[in-house]
Amino acid sequence: MRSGRPDAEQLRRNFESVLSAALQGEGVRSETGLDSPTQDALWAIARAHPNASDDLIAAARQSLADQLDGTNAARWRANLDRMIAEQS
Repeated sequence: MRSGRPDAEQLRRNFESVLSAALQGEGVRSETGLDSPTQDALWAIARAHPNASDDLIAAARQSLADQLDGTNAARWRANLDRMIAEQS
């Protein structure tokens, strides 16, 4: 069993492994350390099998980059703050 969160290199390796599987039409494994937006982008590739476009692949790669630089987490926090503010 792995302890702690995967580092950036592990995330990149996990992404490439899951991307390869998605391009073959396989589902996205859980417990990869990839965040929801990145997993969603990979699922879109798997669902498009055998016709995953270069745009879908580029979007998945961008989502991983956004995960690694904190953009996805910042977007999630901003959405949560907005929903909380709307409830007030």
